[in-house]
Order: sequence, then C-alpha cells, then structure tokens
Amino acid sequence: MRLVTAVFLVGHAAAFAPSASRTSLRPATHLNSGDEFVVGVLGDLHIDPRKMEDYETGKSHFLPIFEEAKAKHGNVAIVSLGDLGESKNCDHNPESDSELFAGTTMCHEMAAKFLGSMGVPYDVVGGNHDLEGLDEFETDKENLEVYLRAHNKETPQFCRQIADKTLLVGMGSTLFRDAKFTSHEVTIDQEQIDWFENLVQTHKAEDGWKVFVFTHAPPNGSGLRVLQENHVVNGCCWLNHSNEQQCQKFINLVREHRCIKAWFSGHFHLGQDYQDSITFPTIDPKDGPYPNRGSCVFAQTSVMRAGTSRDGRQQSRLIRGNKDGFEICTVDHQKDGKIRVDATITYRGDTNEVYQPCAGDALHPPDDGFKRYDVDGNIPPFDVDQDTVAWWYMSCGRALGMLNGNLIEYDSSTLAPLGLVVGADELVGKKVGVINSGLDADTCVMMMDDVEGMEGADCAALAGDLREQAVVMLDPSGLVTVVQPNEDGSYWRKIVRNKMVRMKEVRRVKAAKMWAAELMNLEDDSEANVVSSWGPYMTTSGTAKKTAVPGLTAKSAL
Repeated sequence: MRLVTAVFLVGHAAAFAPSASRTSLRPATHLNSGDEFVVGVLGDLHIDPRKMEDYETGKSHFLPIFEEAKAKHGNVAIVSLGDLGESKNCDHNPESDSELFAGTTMCHEMAAKFLGSMGVPYDVVGGNHDLEGLDEFETDKENLEVYLRAHNKETPQFCRQIADKTLLVGMGSTLFRDAKFTSHEVTIDQEQIDWFENLVQTHKAEDGWKVFVFTHAPPNGSGLRVLQENHVVNGCCWLNHSNEQQCQKFINLVREHRCIKAWFSGHFHLGQDYQDSITFPTIDPKDGPYPNRGSCVFAQTSVMRAGTSRDGRQQSRLIRGNKDGFEICTVDHQKDGKIRVDATITYRGDTNEVYQPCAGDALHPPDDGFKRYDVDGNIPPFDVDQDTVAWWYMSCGRALGMLNGNLIEYDSSTLAPLGLVVGADELVGKKVGVINSGLDADTCVMMMDDVEGMEGADCAALAGDLREQAVVMLDPSGLVTVVQPNEDGSYWRKIVRNKMVRMKEVRRVKAAKMWAAELMNLEDDSEANVVSSWGPYMTTSGTAKKTAVPGLTAKSAL
C-alpha cells in the first residue's frame, strides 16, 4: 500500500448537539477535551480457545502503543469489528462435540476478557457469527442479550467521544436465525439506521464534528476489495446486502454528511497491503473517476490469528489523530508489530459540501466493455467465455455485467457487485443478449389470451413501457433461455438461505438416506439415491396443478 495524503473539508466548532438515541455517549478518558487520540482497530478475531498464541502476540504489539498514548494524552480506545469466536467446534463443551464456539456465552466472555486485558476502554460491533450460539440459545433475542451483557453494552450500536468533537460510532448485526436469506448477511436493524442518521444530522461537519464509523462488513459503495466468489455471490458482502433500500442507505448518508471521515470494516479476512484496502472520498472530476464517497476514507481491516487469514497476512489497524487530521496505519503482527503509515488525512476548509446524485459521472465515458443498444433497442447476443468483459444498463436502470464467465448484477449508483444472476457453469459457451419486449396493448391482449391464467389480462402498464426488456441466453443447439428478474425487479439470485433452515434440510436428507438404506438393505446410506424438492414453485400459470421439478422429480421439458 502506498502512503497516500488526502484533504478533507471540516467546519468550525459549535455547541454539542446531543443524539436523540437511548444509547449513552461513552466519554473518552480523563483528557477527552484534548484533540489528540489513538484507536486500535481489530478485525475478525474468531477466537479459538485452543490457539491463543497469536492473540497474545498481537496484544503485546498494542500494549506499548497504548501505554505511550495514555501517558501523552489519555484519549485511547479499542474497537473490535466483530466475529469474536471461531465458527467451529473448539473442544470447548465436554457435553457436545458438535456445538460451534461462535456466539456462545463462553465465546463472548472469553472475547470480553481478552479485549478488556488491553488496559484501555473497548467497544465491539456484532458480526455475522456473533449470534451463532445455535445449540445454547433458541432465539436471536436471547443470544443478543448475552452478547450485550458480556461486553457491557446497552445496545448493539455505540458512540464514544474519543477527543474534542471526535466520535467513534459503531453498529452491529442483530439477525442470524431470523435472517430472510443467508444467515451470514450483516444486518443492521432499522432502529440502528435511524439512530445513525440522527447522529450525523445533529453532529454537522460545519460545526466541527468528525465521525469515525465501525461495522463488521463495509457499506455498498465503499469500493473496498471483496471476495466475488464468496461474499458477493452469497449475498453477504455489504451491510444489509439483500435489502436494496437499506443497502444503499449507508453510502447515501456518507455522501450527504461530510462529518463522516472514516469507515472501518473487516469481514473478508483479507490483508491491508492491496491498493483497494483503503479507498478515498470524492475528488474533483477533472482529476479522475468520481466515486461519490463524500468526505470518507474506507479501510479494510485484516485479522490477528494466522488460521483465520485468507491471504496469509496478520494485521490490525491503528488510527492516530488530532485537530488537523489523522493517520491510518497498519500494525503488522508478522513483523513484531511494525507500524506502517498507509494514509495521512488532513482537514481543510470551513464549508460543508453536499453530495448531488451522479454529479460528475457523465464526464467519464464508459470503458471498452460497455455494451450499447442498437437502433431496435436490443443488445445483439455475444459469445461468453471465462474472459469476456461486458456490462450494460437495463432500461429500468439495473446494471448487469460479466465476470469470470458469470453474469453479475451491480448497483446502478456505486457499481458495487450485488450478486450472481447466471453462473459460469450455465453460461460459458453460450451467447447472451438483451431484447426489447415492449408490446402495444392489442398485441399484448391477443398474446395473453393464449396463456393459461392470464386470459383478459390488463396490459395497460406493459403497453405504456415500450422499453420492457428480456435478458436471453442462446446455446449452440438453438435453445433460448429467458433470464427472468425477481419480483422486486432485481436480477441477482438470493440462493443461499437461512442457515437454520438449511441445517434442518440436511438433517431430513440424512434421515431419509438412513431410512432408505435400511429399507433396501444397502450396505451404506451413501448408496441411497435421495433428492429434495423445494418451494416456491415457479410458473406463469394462474392455476396450481403440478409440483414436479423438471429434470429432478419429473422428466425434463428440454
């Protein structure tokens, strides 16, 4: 990572504007009226009680930093970015050899003991594994209560004043068992979102406030390095990933409120050495791409223990700041805690810019992969292989593109990847295109009268949109597949479902295999041929007659 210097806009001081939340403002230490501060930021700990050596090593790297800061000004704190325990059985419960350690009472108490042993105040935000105490707790509410109690928290969110007009603010995930889709989506509930919006509205940049935000996953629009093959396709990459409105809310608040100066996240278990481990805020369009990130620097945070790293790096973050700006540093746990300055941010000016939607975007022409529509309103089918580079906007504003042979949906504002539409296993070797499917009213009525369940359909809405479109795939045999959007208009498939639901399905299949093996006198249940059927069943018919799954529980229609 190159050392980068950036300049922010921040206003003059004014009276303190209290938050309307029931969350109390946690003061800094005895010198909180000063402007200097130091914050240690720890990524996904995933504590395994059998493997504590790396944590003690990491602690030894931070202790002298904290002692020096306490002696100098006293404004010191730690923020843990969540995922406190290992999502495996760690031989921690003699009565169960299958219980996961993550989310248990023992996990949170051990994490609290470790974080508290640093000798400075700490705060923590909930990650996607912190309510995973499935065997110990029946509900998310019960699990959350133990998490909050163990870490002396009143609410999942926190706010700490670390120095003069400088706030540390965090929000945590509150769903696991009750998640609508994958349980590993980091979900900030609406109460926390409302609380955060009120906080940034009442702590304005022109009044001199600086806000540093901490969440387990980053918000959509941060531009940080992600794992396309994991978090993106599974729908757990960004905060509130599967809820389109909430997913966009965070970056919109960043764009509007220039008091937000930095946002730290973990989740990906990736190191801090990549160019996109840190991303920078809005710049003048004449100087390059205009990312619309307000006045906020986004920073990815790595991990402390070797066994949890996806790229072999073991690193944490360090923030050192004062009234003039701040530094974002790396503490390298593989190099005896060596500190490297990754970015130096300097505040400048006394105005508060407000984000204007798409400002500057039109000044930057699309890249070579951009697909344009022909005179008939179509994108002619083009060949797809693993290296195909292509992207386009649908008439509804949705952005689709190719990545490693996969068709991916991207956020239309930030161009952040949202999820998988069609996998490379189904798409490579075929053609994909977009055709105009808008119809006039008479043609629509005539066609719908021949479709079971759609007789006499009112086509007024369809006839009024002559840019309705269909994404189509064409294979070498001439078979055409229509890629239908979801009911909400999005295209990416929310394939990975709630973990509790999936665990029950696995148990049912296992029981069926054992039953079948016994019934048919098979030597091993692995020889049993067992398949599953799922709902909802998708059809354009208005009458429910069949539930067979073509190609699985019934003959394929192809």
